[in-house]
Amino acid sequence: MGIFSREKKESLDKGLEKTKDSVFKKLSRAVVGKSRVDEEVLDNLEEVLITSDVGVDTTLNIIERIEKRVSREKYIGTEELNVILREEIAGLLSENDSPGSEFSFSGPLPSKPYVIMVVGVNGVGKTTTIGKLAWHFKQAGKKVYMGAADTFRAAAVDQLSIWAERVGVEIIKQDMGSDPASVAFDSLSSAVANDVDVVIIDTAGRLHNKVNLMNELIKIKRVMTKVVPDAPHEILLILDGSTGQNAFEQAKQFTAATEVNALALTKLDGTAKGGVVIGISDQFKIPVKYIGVGEKMEDLLIFDREEFVDSLFGN
Repeated sequence: MGIFSREKKESLDKGLEKTKDSVFKKLSRAVVGKSRVDEEVLDNLEEVLITSDVGVDTTLNIIERIEKRVSREKYIGTEELNVILREEIAGLLSENDSPGSEFSFSGPLPSKPYVIMVVGVNGVGKTTTIGKLAWHFKQAGKKVYMGAADTFRAAAVDQLSIWAERVGVEIIKQDMGSDPASVAFDSLSSAVANDVDVVIIDTAGRLHNKVNLMNELIKIKRVMTKVVPDAPHEILLILDGSTGQNAFEQAKQFTAATEVNALALTKLDGTAKGGVVIGISDQFKIPVKYIGVGEKMEDLLIFDREEFVDSLFGN
């Protein structure tokens, strides 16, 4: 059935249930007593989107797009608002080059080994996401290594080791306090020697300040290129979707510290703040590649903008 099987669609629908319920309740209040989309409805809609964690700038962008349609089409009934919102948000997401149906775990990778460096603060679900990514790639027949380069936190290496054992993949690690760049070097060297398809490198969630963080990430990247010249191929920033606007701030910090080129939004099943996916994709112009909508391995999904909007605004 392509990327989105019935099971994955059900998982996505269930994961976005709280956000969908919240948005629809607010939308219903925004149009009560109105038959057509006018200035008051648009003002109310603006409030709905902002309070759904879409973000102010993205909200204004969406409102402007809808205003143009209202102006062009002269009369738009409030019963059409849901369809219009759906179309405009899908259009917005498509402009930000989210992977959609173009990417699959089983498809060919642009490089071997394909190196993913994972960044993000502690507590956002970084280790869990790495474990689930490794599982997906392994299920697709890929040979996967993990590199435990977050050597600043004792629990980080232990947690990653548990995931490696659970998924059944190799982990490259050193003692706590070791040089993270050295772990990355060993991970890639071993991967090249053993014909590995995918290497996923964990990094420290928090260093003392942004300068330290930036320097550490630059060093890890530089050392990687000694083994695989164009590594890392993907710098994946993990954000906790349930934190809403805090996720924006984290994205700001990490995109300033390193060249993030893919995003994963986790914990969307436990929150009504799923609108943050739309805002972050729009504001940072970085594709959302994965979303986490539950505890199971299968609940880390490749982000498909059309399926996402369908689950959020579908009947």
